[in-house]
Amino acid sequence: MIAEEILARIKDKFSTRILKVFEKSPHRIYIDFDSKDIPKVANFIFREMRGRLSTVTGIDTRRNIELLYHFSFDSSGTIVSLRTLIDRDNPEIESVTPVIKGAEWIEREIHELLGVDFINHPNLKRLLLFEDWPEGKYPLRRE
Repeated sequence: MIAEEILARIKDKFSTRILKVFEKSPHRIYIDFDSKDIPKVANFIFREMRGRLSTVTGIDTRRNIELLYHFSFDSSGTIVSLRTLIDRDNPEIESVTPVIKGAEWIEREIHELLGVDFINHPNLKRLLLFEDWPEGKYPLRRE
């Protein structure tokens, strides 16, 4: 499936929910969604379109926490990134782990390093930091 077809299918299914589309290159597309829509869109891309979740990245922008869910369509070399902003003071979003089991560890990492609570995640225990790391201190936060 080529990039144009991928984007067309996502637009067809979620046109009223898309906030912004940015085509960085012929094989790199960013699509902005409200955080509440991420699980539905991720489910569609993973189950219906057979996109592979490559990773999830999180960034403290000082105003918000930006999350990017990167899906790869290996046969065409296309990467689609679902981008959302969540409240920095109450950083929570529904987990995609119930749909995409492979997201479990990266959501744990983002939880631990940025303080994002992934609602309905099956196991948000520590992954990287020492057991005596202070609660409420997140190494990738800009403060």
